[in-house]
Amino acid sequence: MYFASYDEALAFWNGRINYEQSPPCPGDLKLDRMRALLHLLGNPQERCRIVHVAGSKGKGSTAAMLASVLRRAGYRTGLFTSPHLCRVEERIQVDEVPVSAAELTALLDDVRRAEVELCRRHTALTFFEVGTAVGLLHFARRRVEAAVLEVGLGGRFDSTNVCQPALAVITSISYDHTKLLGDRLASIAFEKAGIIKPGIPTVSGVTAPEVQEVIERISRERRSPLRQLGADFHYDYTPGQVTAAATQRPRFVVRTWRQRWPEMELGLFGEHQAANAAVAVACVEELRRQGLHIPAAALAGGLAEVCWPARLEVLGRRPLVVLDCAHNVASARALVQTLVTSFPPARRRLVFAVAADKDVPGILRELAPHFAHAYLTRFGSNPRSVPPEQLAEVLRRDGRLPFTVCATPAEAWQAARAAADADDLICVTGSVFVAGEIRPLLVGGVPSSPRPAIRGH
Repeated sequence: MYFASYDEALAFWNGRINYEQSPPCPGDLKLDRMRALLHLLGNPQERCRIVHVAGSKGKGSTAAMLASVLRRAGYRTGLFTSPHLCRVEERIQVDEVPVSAAELTALLDDVRRAEVELCRRHTALTFFEVGTAVGLLHFARRRVEAAVLEVGLGGRFDSTNVCQPALAVITSISYDHTKLLGDRLASIAFEKAGIIKPGIPTVSGVTAPEVQEVIERISRERRSPLRQLGADFHYDYTPGQVTAAATQRPRFVVRTWRQRWPEMELGLFGEHQAANAAVAVACVEELRRQGLHIPAAALAGGLAEVCWPARLEVLGRRPLVVLDCAHNVASARALVQTLVTSFPPARRRLVFAVAADKDVPGILRELAPHFAHAYLTRFGSNPRSVPPEQLAEVLRRDGRLPFTVCATPAEAWQAARAAADADDLICVTGSVFVAGEIRPLLVGGVPSSPRPAIRGH
């Protein structure tokens, strides 16, 4: 083996250019190097049925829902997502179990050997290219039958866009990564719609007319059959309720071009998650048309039991503690809407950190009216984090939300917890990176609990 240890393998991976930490410039993202790498690895992306998921928000949740459903239908299911919360292994899962350290070391060794050959004609691989190759190779070796791939950035030039999927999914379009994807919704939609393939069906959760026009045009040009939320399928949502004593899950009903589904429970809170679930139901109907056997019970069970940490995740009761990773204006709006509809009208305390390439004033404008005090900090796992002193200046100009500046997420959490009464609510949000640093403090370092295997079709 090329690598002497797991740590050495991780050092190889972490030594790559990482666009999660230093955003790329236009022209940095290309697919020829990724295609060449996968060819050297035996084209593992061709060995299973793939569902490819893009979007500005909701793509990770929708991917997790689909993987949960497919697993409960009896298929060996791969899930590739990014970024991770606590450990890099979370990005690559088979049947909800992350890749092991030993497997990851061996997979990285094979990618490293291929890179030696690759670099005779191409420049060095990026962090995300290595991760994508490792994920696809892992799925092939574990004989995954269906894999759900979440796009990392954009869509058109994302490393995952080398696959020929059974289904393309676009969850939503909103302002994010505007320096790379453009500052108009239409230009962002064009990049996301890059995953639409000729003749391959597409399911879209996009509802804004300006964006719908782009998705519809590209689908027509590529002769991709298109199903759209609000036109071909619809949903009704009943909010769940969380108190200090109990949790009542949300419920929703989906009506598609084929049928009206019975009311189902949803394991994730918020109407935005019901919209994502409606997209997942539409995807299931298309996969059924393609021949997959997905019983109604597998759909209902997968959506009710989906495990996707740090998405309005309740991790404490007295006080209520909610962990979320809203990182743009649209997701911050969805967060506060869910706090209002599904949580008690408590005094709310905010623990907040955010990346520098986000609309920080816009996010804080959405959050500030709903909180009594903010604990501002910065995450240490990514250099893009905004210093808390700069966040303080934003709040100081507005003048409505008192705040405390804290050097680290751990200090911010401790300060919020010390100030909170039993009837208060503490919400941690702003980035997956701050959620990832605080979550181990609340659950003992375990990002999620692997579940027993479900077998049989």
